[in-house]
Formats: sequence, C-alpha cells, structure tokens
Amino acid sequence: MPELDFNAPRLFVDAPLKAGQTVALERNQSNYLGNVLRLSAGDSILVFNGRDGEWQALIAGRKRPDALVITALTRAQDRLPDIAYVFAPLKHARLDYMVQKAVEMGASSLQPVLTRHTQVSRVNSERMRANVIEAAEQCGILSLATVAEPVALDRYLGQREAHRLLVFCDEAAETANPVQALKEGSAADGIDILIGPEGGFAEEERALLLRQPKTLRLSLGPRILRADTAGVAALALVQTALGDWTGTAA
Repeated sequence: MPELDFNAPRLFVDAPLKAGQTVALERNQSNYLGNVLRLSAGDSILVFNGRDGEWQALIAGRKRPDALVITALTRAQDRLPDIAYVFAPLKHARLDYMVQKAVEMGASSLQPVLTRHTQVSRVNSERMRANVIEAAEQCGILSLATVAEPVALDRYLGQREAHRLLVFCDEAAETANPVQALKEGSAADGIDILIGPEGGFAEEERALLLRQPKTLRLSLGPRILRADTAGVAALALVQTALGDWTGTAA
C-alpha cells in the first residue's frame, strides 16, 4: 500500500487533472478551504477526481480561495475491487453511516433495493453520492463508488449478471464458518453482497434468492445484526476471503 499523506487536506474535484491545469472552486469548496480549514493562496492540498489519480495543488485567489493550480502527481489512479454493495435502504443517519462504511470497505458500487419489509420508500441519491465523496476524501480513496437508483428486489435480480457471485446474507441460514464458505466461492466475475431490510426477507423473496445462479447463502454468526452492522461485517468477510485484503483485487 502506498504511503498516504494524512496531514494534507484532500478535495474531490469534478474536472480533468494534469500538471499546470487550473480548476475553479465551487462556492462550498471555497468556503471549506478558506473558512473551515483557514487556508489561503499559496497553501497546498491534495485533489482527485476518481479518474486521473491524486495530485498536489496550490490554492489561488486574492480575498478567498477561488481556484486550484495542479502541480504534481502524488499517486497514480487505482481501481476498486469489483464488489457491489446491494442493500435495502435505511433511514437518514443510518443510511449515511452505511454508505460511508461501504466506501471505506472498498465497495465499487452501491445499489439500493426495495423489498417487502423495506421501511424507506424514497432514497436521496444525491445525498448518497455526497457521502461517497466525503468518505473518499477522508480515507485516501482514489476511485469513487457509483450510486445507482433504487429498484425493486425482483427487478434487480432479473437484470443482474448471472455469472457474478451473489452473497446473500440471511439470518435464517445455518450458522457455519463464513470465511471458509466464501473461500470456496469464485470472485473472478465480480461479487454482489446483498443485505436485507431490518425486518428481514419475506419467504417468497428468500425463495427467489435461492433460485439465483451462483448464490452463496451466508450466515453472519449466531447473533442477529442490525442492517448497517451486517453490511460492515459482510464486506469485511468478503474482502478478507476474496477481495483486495488478500493482496489481489477481486
């Protein structure tokens, strides 16, 4: 793992990055750098856009930061393991937490699905993306997870690629060694991790899931976990057994 500079502020900018490029700052970015971090012209920060790696940049502006001058590449662009985090959305703060932790754990895409017992019918995709960016800024991540619009569970299952491994976390599954179960699976074509709603899956949903190809029904241990905790646990298990925690990207 490359050495990270945890002292330098990091900022996501939605613009091409190369040496000598000048990038205009949005109002909220200018306020953050000038009023929150108390930075001014000539100070240095790190920037990334999810495509061109991480760059050092100098702040420009007279009265307040209004632009960045890109100077030197600090880290080349990487890619995330092919892990999709598929989940029944939660309410407000718990959803924010779940999105942030999924990004920190290396998920490459976030897909909300609506099930019979899902307690949230509307999802703020822009807020989810803001949480993705914030988590990436704080944790030194270069590639941004994509955020998909919510779909019904049956529709999601009907359109997902059948060659991908579907890790179906089910509190009704028999308790076993989840790491060993995962190691017997194949991540070569990507992994979809499915976490259900707080009320669990309905029986017809469970039956539909068990009919899917390349499905691994996984227990997360002898205790019932909250949905946001289950997501973190499942991502940690998958990364440990099949993901980039092994030293090889999925």
